[in-house]
Amino acid sequence: MGRIFTVELDGRVYSCRFCRTHLALAEDLISRSFHCRHGKAYLFNNVANISVGDQEDKMLLSGPHTVADIFCCCCGQNVGWKYVAAEEKSQKYKEGKFVLERGRIIDRSDSEFYINTRPSGSDVDDN
Repeated sequence: MGRIFTVELDGRVYSCRFCRTHLALAEDLISRSFHCRHGKAYLFNNVANISVGDQEDKMLLSGPHTVADIFCCCCGQNVGWKYVAAEEKSQKYKEGKFVLERGRIIDRSDSEFYINTRPSGSDVDDN
């Protein structure tokens, strides 16, 4: 096995929960309304630093699809899947897109610092 090279993404990043490798940019997030057997999942246009497993036909909640599991290229953890093909016309928009399971990723901006966005007072209070 050779040396693993990863891409460092700039901006708000979603990373592998297990090894912190960058996986996707927030700007590539399409939807937070997806679900998997472990809970919530997010749909992305693009992901990085993954390897793609074998394709298989599955019956998902939204109908029959051809999907492939995706794995973090650094630690090998399964982090989601790629939609390869959709049989139903209404599901074709998913083809070529990626789903990352929420329980297997972290939002780096949330985990590294906290910003209090609540105002401490109002202009009316200053009188």
